[in-house]
Amino acid sequence: MHGRAQTTISHRAIMPVLIALSVTHLLNDLIQSLIPAVYPIIKDVYRLDFGQIGIITLTFQVTASLFQPLVGHYTDSRPMPFSMVVGMAFTLAGLLGLAFAGSYGQLLAASAGVGLGSSIFHPEATRMARTASGGRQGLAQGIFQVGGQAGGSLGPLLAAFVIVPNGQKSLSWFAVLALAAIALMVWTVRQHLEHRKTQGGAVSSRSAAAPSLSRAQIFWAMTVLIVLLFSKNAYNASFTSFYTFYLLERFGVSIQTSQLMLFLFLVSAAAGVLAGGIIGDRVGRDRIIWFSILGALPFALMLPFANLFWTGVLTVVINLIMASAFASILIYAMDLLPERVGLIGGLFYGLSFGLGGLAAAILGEVADAVGIQTVYRLCAFLPAMGLLAYFLPKTRPRAAG
Repeated sequence: MHGRAQTTISHRAIMPVLIALSVTHLLNDLIQSLIPAVYPIIKDVYRLDFGQIGIITLTFQVTASLFQPLVGHYTDSRPMPFSMVVGMAFTLAGLLGLAFAGSYGQLLAASAGVGLGSSIFHPEATRMARTASGGRQGLAQGIFQVGGQAGGSLGPLLAAFVIVPNGQKSLSWFAVLALAAIALMVWTVRQHLEHRKTQGGAVSSRSAAAPSLSRAQIFWAMTVLIVLLFSKNAYNASFTSFYTFYLLERFGVSIQTSQLMLFLFLVSAAAGVLAGGIIGDRVGRDRIIWFSILGALPFALMLPFANLFWTGVLTVVINLIMASAFASILIYAMDLLPERVGLIGGLFYGLSFGLGGLAAAILGEVADAVGIQTVYRLCAFLPAMGLLAYFLPKTRPRAAG
């Protein structure tokens, strides 16, 4: 009874940290999401083609992906919670650079600044969320990622009602959000450090033990996870970078309407990541991974042939299902290498950015060559790669208590 009571107290004590981490994740990813949200504006202003739009996404996401594993590996042995503040300072500089850029080169440099800030934020924030989980890893990562998904979905909404009417320089107005994030990060880190000191490391000891798998099995499982992550992010990149153009070309909607529909697509992910994390605690990560990618396949195949109304409905359903994958993929990988939480967090968040950026660049070139509507017909088959989840070692759900 005493142990159960202590667990309850621990859960109550760490929830403020998880919620604060979720809010900082929201603010971080909201600023990131402003980059693709302004693509329709800068495409006309700078006379860019789809290939150049894809290169902007590639610059931002590769910058984020290259540094994240390095940051995570370094902080595994030297935790640096306040590094999140430094990361947000880079994001702030990149945001202001985007607002006042006068050339395509400056847009690329500013995008790289935002990507660098993200690369510093995610590994340490992921470690803090795992430490604050009290053993409920799916719930903790779900709460943390809900913030990121919600923030990412707000970019198109803000673009529709703030940036489109007021122009590129209105991006600078969002600097206040970066400053608010810095203040909240400082509070969160202090709460986290105080909690660790009070609990004496007991919470982190509840992390999953390393599974009894050989190195070859772990390597194979990590390879499968990376391929599955690529299929998910490649499909997602077709929306974050090109969905608005698809809607404009196929249905002739206004820019604001296209941004609102992109918002609906992105916001549906918030429910998906939380549900995937919580259910994964109960039924096992491999089952959630299997369902969340392969389950979207029939809806993805129908999407290129749907009218405007059903396009909106199908995109929400697809992202709701596919978004449930990331929390389970991340926790599955952390359970494979529990002593490398920072490295795994940095690697998989970095891969999310890098693979998405690579896919955006490729899809941009394909769109220039064969048209944006053909891109969506081709991408509809990507969720079929979810069949690879069959080869993952089976996991058993752990008791929360």
